[in-house]
Amino acid sequence: MTRVFLFDIDNTLLYTGGAGSVAMTQAFEELYGVPDGFSGIEFSGRTDLYILEGALRAQGIDGSATDHLGPFTTRYYALLPDSIEKCRAAGRVMPGFPQLIEALAEAGATVGLATGNFSRAGYIKLESYGLGGLFSGGGFGETSLDRADVVAEAIRRVANGAEPGDIVVVGDTPHDITAAKGNGVKGVGVATGRDSVDVLRDSGAHAVFEDFADWEAAANVLLRLTA
Repeated sequence: MTRVFLFDIDNTLLYTGGAGSVAMTQAFEELYGVPDGFSGIEFSGRTDLYILEGALRAQGIDGSATDHLGPFTTRYYALLPDSIEKCRAAGRVMPGFPQLIEALAEAGATVGLATGNFSRAGYIKLESYGLGGLFSGGGFGETSLDRADVVAEAIRRVANGAEPGDIVVVGDTPHDITAAKGNGVKGVGVATGRDSVDVLRDSGAHAVFEDFADWEAAANVLLRLTA
């Protein structure tokens, strides 16, 4: 039996102290001359493509996010490492990592990513916080405006024929849970972001955790979901 766990990054695996939004804002200003271009745009649980699309529309800039993707990501990726270091004092790896990932892998599961981050940004964040090299690929934020498409891409890339009942998406927002449900797989919530246990439970999560500090117990619960 192939068991697959797909993790979100921001506020699930780690918190960068807002480094991503700082670097995105700086890249947007450099490219389009608009300071604070993402003001009023929802970040939590959204794909980076969705976030960029929202900013372009709000600022009246012609073209879709896909049209602007190359120049924007080039500048964003260049700025992100320095932004992470400047925000380091507020950043952290979330409780229970990397131990939870290692326990799932040792149990024979495939562990990948289903994240709203643009792909290189996601890996820059993981590497900066010592979590690089733990994941078997995944789905990323340049795939679509819709997070469910990101989960679908992650499944295509890493599930290796696993049955839907053996695939679990883990994230900190209701968007992670609804994206999992939209693909017929299980969603697990962790309340290490802005959304509470109750909010995540009400979104239809199969299981909800305050955090993964007790990573051994969490691993047992997650593995039982796919038993």
